[in-house]
Amino acid sequence: MNGRFFLDTNIFVYSFDRNSPDKLHRSTQLIRQAAATGKGAVSYQVVQEFFNVALRRFAQPLTVAEAEQYLGTVFRPLLTVHSSQALYAEALHLHHRYRLSWYDALIVAGAIEAQCGTLYSEDLQHGQRFNDLRIENPFT
Repeated sequence: MNGRFFLDTNIFVYSFDRNSPDKLHRSTQLIRQAAATGKGAVSYQVVQEFFNVALRRFAQPLTVAEAEQYLGTVFRPLLTVHSSQALYAEALHLHHRYRLSWYDALIVAGAIEAQCGTLYSEDLQHGQRFNDLRIENPFT
């Protein structure tokens, strides 16, 4: 296995959550590891979902300048999965076969496309496997 891993949106959201210090600490560790090793990956969906939350729902929403800086420094090196017909086709297959929600199926399809062995997320079943991809809840 190549050691690549995919970070779901909640990892980035929790890295700003001062009300959940354990999740904040673990999320920050994973993001730093992703950047330092070059083995982390995200999709456009993760970026879109994060900014939807960060610009509207954070107790203190990010400013546009802060969001642009985060995009350039944190997401840019991790953003490896782009929207494509192949990604959507794989997501449709996963949605049907495993009865995943559409957005969860897109996340799993993105992790598979990025050739990741692990998908860090609290939104899917810990330990579940999709061929070579294993779901891991980093907060358990």
